[in-house]
Amino acid sequence: MSATDSPTDAPAEQSAPTEGRVRLDRAAKTTVGLLFLAWIVDYIDRLVINLALPHIGTEFGIDRTQQGMVLSAFFLAYAACQIPGGLLADRFGSKRILLWAMLIWSVFTALTGTAWSFAALVVIRVLFGAGQGIFPAAAMKAVAERTGSRERMTASGWISSSNSFGAVVAPLIAGPVIALWGWRMSFYAVAGLGVATFVLVQLLLPPARPTAQTEAAGGGGTRALLATPAMWLYVGMLFGYGMLAWGLNSWVPSYLQTERGLSLESSGLLTALPALFGGLAMIASGWCADRLKGRPAVLVAPSMTVAGVAVLAMTQAEGLVAFETLLCLAFAACTFCFTPIFAVPLRTLSTRLSGAASGMINFGGQSAGILVPMLMGYLADAYSFTVAFAVLALGAALTACLALLAPQTSETLRSRLGPAVRD
Repeated sequence: MSATDSPTDAPAEQSAPTEGRVRLDRAAKTTVGLLFLAWIVDYIDRLVINLALPHIGTEFGIDRTQQGMVLSAFFLAYAACQIPGGLLADRFGSKRILLWAMLIWSVFTALTGTAWSFAALVVIRVLFGAGQGIFPAAAMKAVAERTGSRERMTASGWISSSNSFGAVVAPLIAGPVIALWGWRMSFYAVAGLGVATFVLVQLLLPPARPTAQTEAAGGGGTRALLATPAMWLYVGMLFGYGMLAWGLNSWVPSYLQTERGLSLESSGLLTALPALFGGLAMIASGWCADRLKGRPAVLVAPSMTVAGVAVLAMTQAEGLVAFETLLCLAFAACTFCFTPIFAVPLRTLSTRLSGAASGMINFGGQSAGILVPMLMGYLADAYSFTVAFAVLALGAALTACLALLAPQTSETLRSRLGPAVRD
């Protein structure tokens, strides 16, 4: 994936120094900064609807099950576009796909504010999801093309933490706008952020490293990668992660407003705090993944076990302080796992396959996003939010178990790849 770690070379872990601080060069720092900003805007645009959902439900007269369908509509397209997004990035270049993604999602963010019915809202959110769906794999490929293998997960950890920081910023922006001018205006406001970020990425994103460009031209191996059983263990790990992450992100704001009786502003603040802890955990996990060279059994399994226990305890918390404390713990432990799930594949594979590999793994997490919001809406209507949140612990258990079974290092994964992927 860099000048020293094509699949035919010695493993990156053996060729790079094993001690010393992980440092990013200027191009890598610029890339991290731009993609950090772009992903914050991505997440703000995505999460505004979670805060607006109670108001949308009232205006359109839809119940929680239908509200869950609105959320799942986004993930249906978002998940479906993960692997195609990676293939497009591998074929046409990461920068071009990044720019198209930002433009498309900004347009459909604004159009969400024009929705006139439940059906129109679902269609718009599907198209919005398609725009955002081609972004993650292109972003990860852009990082792989501009970093060496030794610091790649540190860079990815910083960029991925933007999701959590976006979750901090989203309620602080959208909450007051919704309270003052209504839910429609909140979508118009955040759409402009996407356009501004589009301009910055177009002007400032550094070129890929020369070796990455040469390697990317090699082509081939994508079908063999998709047919590799070991890779699907990482897909399954992110599916379990996605159950927990998207379940909490999608329904905690509505739960705090409808079940705990909090105002929109208060629920936004209480949602932002766990996201802040999650962002810090994700930065730390990227550094740990680089230092330990992956090893999901060490990083992912214990953290996801803690997250699952915290969610189960959260369902029994009577006081708001206890609920918020456990929610912060669950968020931090869960988001700590994100970067380490990608660590071994992205340290092992060449940049010509990094887009496809990222899209493949991310497909698992976003597939959970299709199922979980709608399932939780149904469970909240049919039973209670206690039951709905408790189901999320199953995702934590799945990820923890698969983390023990997945290849733990680049050497182990490389031995389980076919020749078309290795060569």
